[in-house]
Amino acid sequence: MKQLDLGKSGLMVSEIALGCMRMSDLSIQEASKVIETSVSEGMTFFDHADIYGGGASEEIFASALKQTSIKREEIHLQTKCGIRKGFFDFSKEHIIASVEGSLKRINTDYVDTLLLHRPDTLMEPAEVAEAFNDLQKSGKVRHFGVSNQNPLQVDLLQKSVDQKLIANQLQFGVMHTGMIDSGINANMKNSASIFHDGGVLEYSRLKEITIQAWSPYQYGMFEGVFLGNEKFPEINQKIDEIADRYQVSNTTIATAWILRHPANMQTIVGSMNPDRIKQIAQASDIQLSREEWYEIYRAAGNQLP
Repeated sequence: MKQLDLGKSGLMVSEIALGCMRMSDLSIQEASKVIETSVSEGMTFFDHADIYGGGASEEIFASALKQTSIKREEIHLQTKCGIRKGFFDFSKEHIIASVEGSLKRINTDYVDTLLLHRPDTLMEPAEVAEAFNDLQKSGKVRHFGVSNQNPLQVDLLQKSVDQKLIANQLQFGVMHTGMIDSGINANMKNSASIFHDGGVLEYSRLKEITIQAWSPYQYGMFEGVFLGNEKFPEINQKIDEIADRYQVSNTTIATAWILRHPANMQTIVGSMNPDRIKQIAQASDIQLSREEWYEIYRAAGNQLP
């Protein structure tokens, strides 16, 4: 598994990470198998959030990890906070309480990275800065980042916090390409040219912030998986064709498509199927050609100007 320097922080992590949102649906034995398979395939980065399974996903992960021979220092743990029932909360009190809750549930003394989950328009940057400083000084959080934020929101926060924001978790995949569409359609007046996210792709590359691509196999927002979906015959035909060429699965190619981008994104995958995890991990060994990358992009319904 290839490694990447997360946000140029010196934290070397696997370029494919396991998102643990659905781990609450597993038994402890099933979760242990998922963790062991991930690590054996080189996926040593695990993404959590305080809201996943209402906290149960973190608890099951901790119990499952105990049943393996994997040591805490052999893996990287990330969690997120800020989403509450009916509102967002980046208050110092909530950030600290959320981290302490996650640490207890995961049964660890620290997390490698903490991301702020979904923008809180009532955020007080100075208050967030105090929370980050307290968490860093206590050793509970080593690195910080954000999730689903646009460039100006990141700049607003970065102005106040002492720590470099090293990651921004954003939805991205073959069927969710807004951050690429706007750049490809520069100097155009079509709908694809609209900067819905403020040019977050180019901004992240300039600021050396790693984009963590979440829900890479979904279309829309949690509407469903596009792979093998009869609603999308053209993109599936193209991906299957390229998958046959490399003798891998369609999931492998959909993952390799993301990893091919020179932004060096980290792909967060949420499969709880050990066999699927093995297929996904193969993407780290595949380098799609420029022609193949654009063939997939066009087959997804995108037109080049």
